[in-house]
This record gives sequence, structure tokens and C-alpha cells, in this order.
Amino acid sequence: MDDLRLFSHENVLAQLATAEYRNGYYALHFYADEQNKPSSRPTGRISTFYLYPSGGTLRDSSFQLLFYDSRYDTYRGFVPPHLPGTKS
Repeated sequence: MDDLRLFSHENVLAQLATAEYRNGYYALHFYADEQNKPSSRPTGRISTFYLYPSGGTLRDSSFQLLFYDSRYDTYRGFVPPHLPGTKS
């Protein structure tokens, strides 16, 4: 069974399919490393991260900017699942 808490592009998309969209972001849950960044390996600590599709940014639990990725930027063609009549 796949662990959706391992940080990867595929797991971001999988979590987006069921994550609630509110206040302009999706709350996603991933393992966190020592710097509170999402980890692709189990760390024993899970943290909440916020994906803002209107800018393609991922933020930590304190809403500090972690990174930008054009794959999640609606201005670059990303279609988030919360938009009516669309599929991600």
C-alpha cells in the first residue's frame, strides 16, 4: 500500500483529490524533516502543508513559503480539483 504522506508529485495530486479547499489553499499532510520541510522518507513526524494553486506555492504549518512549483500554478495551466466541471 502506498503511503500518501511521502512527499512526491504523485502524492500531492492524490491528496488534492480529497483535500478540502478553503481560504485559497489545500491542506496536505506529509512527513516533515528536521527543517519542517516535506520529506520523501518516513520521519516519524507528520506536518500540515498548504498548497496555494493560484500561485503554485507550498507553505509550512506557519504559512512560511517553502517553494514554488509551476506544476501547481493555475496561471501555468494547473487545474485544481475544486473548480466546478474540471478534473485534475
